[in-house]
Amino acid sequence: MKLVSLNHNGEEQAAIEHLGSFYLIQSINEIEGTAWCSSITDILQQDQLDQLKLWYQDGGQQALLSMACLEMEQVRPAPIVRQPRKIWGIGMNYVQKAIDLASTPPELEPVCFMKPDTSLIGPEEAIRIPASLAADVTAEAELGIVIGRTCKNVPEEQAESVIAGFVATLDMTRQDIHARNPRFLQRSKVFDTFFSLGSQLITADEITDLQSLIVETLRNGETIHSNTVAHMMYHPWFIVSYFSQMMTLYPGDVIMTGTPGSVRIHHGDTAECRISGFSVLRNPVSSE
Repeated sequence: MKLVSLNHNGEEQAAIEHLGSFYLIQSINEIEGTAWCSSITDILQQDQLDQLKLWYQDGGQQALLSMACLEMEQVRPAPIVRQPRKIWGIGMNYVQKAIDLASTPPELEPVCFMKPDTSLIGPEEAIRIPASLAADVTAEAELGIVIGRTCKNVPEEQAESVIAGFVATLDMTRQDIHARNPRFLQRSKVFDTFFSLGSQLITADEITDLQSLIVETLRNGETIHSNTVAHMMYHPWFIVSYFSQMMTLYPGDVIMTGTPGSVRIHHGDTAECRISGFSVLRNPVSSE
């Protein structure tokens, strides 16, 4: 199932995307007599996602075809969640050539960092380059994971059961800060507008081959970096398990899984994250 968050009538509302059209949860409730929450955050926090998926799989897809829908030109996309309790990132997670690491357990812990929710923007919102003359900013496309239920100490083989699904993301970095000292990685990541979160959540059951997903970083429509999930050193299920060993994860928490590569961005550019099967996440770039 594909869930989306849309700006409609001045509110960020949850909808199901089906065959390229959007069906507001609020409208589905009125017709079906259901009482699902009207925002993605509330659906996750109230543990309604499994019920919604069951309805969708057990006749809901057909029911949608007789309901009023919205088309892309009628709505504006919004981030799938607006204020996640945690935004985590993994660094340096892709190998540069096709090597089968599926049976090789990671020997080192991944590089990780956090972002504040003040860094979060949605599709088409502007990435703002800080006014400092030294500011050297890059954008990185990443496959994101959205946690679906409260969990702690999750075994890797059970990680799929605790996620809501996957989302496209863009991670921005002040490279001028990071270059001064690698220990400044955290500071280089936290500026306002330095995290873009897509509007589309694709549930894990909808993705038949996670390993084959292609993740691409683009600037002004040109693909700069491209790689597949199969070439990650740390698989998404390992990543979920890894973070859950450190802290309790909550519905709506977001984890970025690393980038195939970064690209420098300047005023007037457009940064994009393209992942096979997902809507393109696109953000213009402007100066503060």
